[in-house]
Amino acid sequence: MNIQEGFKIDEPDIFIPWDIDEQTLAQKLNVHNFKRVTTGYYTISCKSLNGLNCILGFHFEPRENGILNELEFFRTDYSDPKKSFNDFQSHFVNEFGNPTSESNGTEGFKNYVWNFKTVQIVHYVFDRFGLEEHMRIKRI
Repeated sequence: MNIQEGFKIDEPDIFIPWDIDEQTLAQKLNVHNFKRVTTGYYTISCKSLNGLNCILGFHFEPRENGILNELEFFRTDYSDPKKSFNDFQSHFVNEFGNPTSESNGTEGFKNYVWNFKTVQIVHYVFDRFGLEEHMRIKRI
């Protein structure tokens, strides 16, 4: 996958380019049970990166009449935070290679960053009213 051009979802089988606007995204996802959360933010339950089951969030900048600039990967069940973290990490390493950098994070979790020419991927856990995992791809 060329992450600098966009993101490929396996199920449903859709390629989402970075320069897409909200209306075009809604048309692409229309028959695939997506959810408009608010202006500039949509989600869909999907499978990507060769078997990663998760919810994918689409963030637009600016929020109104913007273009896609961030993808957020999350789950509804975090009953086993270590399992979730390792699952996300293994799928991202398998697709994008080893992270560009890593550092010590919160509660024994590492912080990982992948830097590409126009895209940055981050994966970390922080404590905000309890542990919160962040797995994001952002166009920079």
